[in-house]
Amino acid sequence: MAVAQRSGKRATTGNTVSRQRRSRQVSAPSGAKLAHVVTFESAKEAGLLEGERTVHVSFRAPPALVEAAMKESGVTSPSELGILALAALAQPDPVAEFMRKNRGRLGKGHKLDY
Repeated sequence: MAVAQRSGKRATTGNTVSRQRRSRQVSAPSGAKLAHVVTFESAKEAGLLEGERTVHVSFRAPPALVEAAMKESGVTSPSELGILALAALAQPDPVAEFMRKNRGRLGKGHKLDY
């Protein structure tokens, strides 16, 4: 059994990785992580990430929601999560736009299989 050792910053055990080292580890992007990279890139291309970060946004959220969103997206800080959420909301959803344009246009011979 590992004994917790106190360092100046935080307690660690022999079989755990410190928070600092864990946050630096890079893994292969999953679908959600790749989607967040695409969202950031699209926002950057649209000029939404330019300029100084002078607007302060603050709100309370359930911890489970924040943890799940961070885990799913792969972001590592609440600030980055907030920017990702704003970037996703600020850009049009191409699938939604396609669905709006094509609503009711399946064709006369199209049958839905249930």
